[in-house]
Amino acid sequence: MIYTVTFNPSLDYIVSVEDFKLGLTNRTSSEMILPGGKGINVSTVLKNLGIGSTALGFVAGFTGEEIVRELDELGVQSDFIRIEQGVSRINLKLKSIDGTEINGCGPEIGQEKVMQLMGKLDRLGEGDVLFLSGSIPATMPDDIYQNIMEKLNDRNVMIVVDATRDLLVNVLEYHPFLIKPNNHELGEIFQVELKTREEVIPYGRKLQDQGARNVLISMAGEGAVLIAENGAVYESPAPKGKLVNGVGAGDSMVAGFVAGWMDKQNYEHAFYMGIAAGSASAFSDHLATRKEIENVYQRLI
Repeated sequence: MIYTVTFNPSLDYIVSVEDFKLGLTNRTSSEMILPGGKGINVSTVLKNLGIGSTALGFVAGFTGEEIVRELDELGVQSDFIRIEQGVSRINLKLKSIDGTEINGCGPEIGQEKVMQLMGKLDRLGEGDVLFLSGSIPATMPDDIYQNIMEKLNDRNVMIVVDATRDLLVNVLEYHPFLIKPNNHELGEIFQVELKTREEVIPYGRKLQDQGARNVLISMAGEGAVLIAENGAVYESPAPKGKLVNGVGAGDSMVAGFVAGWMDKQNYEHAFYMGIAAGSASAFSDHLATRKEIENVYQRLI
């Protein structure tokens, strides 16, 4: 079974505003409301590829209820822990002003609820896959990723970690199957600036030396690099296409990679499936469909 964890799910309110003017009333030209959060995005793309998963995490209030309802509509199974106080966050994303977002805080998550999540994860074992993605709410312990991976250590669970800086580095000793920093995050870890695919390779190997089995480095328009467990290095420029919506592209990449690996147990195929899924989502208003991913994949091979 595949599980994704989203500690702080959201409703993403994605809008376009033509000729945005600060300090004045602006009206949207398009808008969407979608369930959001990195783990939820992974579950959605996996579903689009015909692979089932269970989305775990915490939800609260009327927004939490809407997150669950919308996932049900998408056909994504969820098993969230309900928080009695507060509401799940709403994140505002302005499509017409590239990269501009206003993200909410979300509810306070107490230790009792954290332990409930740990109890759900305790059932994982050999053959299961777990995605740990995104930041940790301020009300949760900052070593939660480490605690989860320590609990599951030696159970042969395939764990994918998509996080930044200390959250990522501190789990390497537990040998995650896959980590996915981008080139900026990789540079921050080692305090260097990395711009080209060639430059990221030695630093990706350093993370592998520290324990990661496979290191997938996303580089936006520059493409991506995979340093695989078998010693092979794969790299590719980004496929050509119009950037429509960058939200969830990185999550789509890790979903596509794992889907590709599960399909053929071949790192090259998994790498190109990851690039195809990430790019297809970036070229679409929504998270990529199977057909969109397959179309990009055929252009890569």
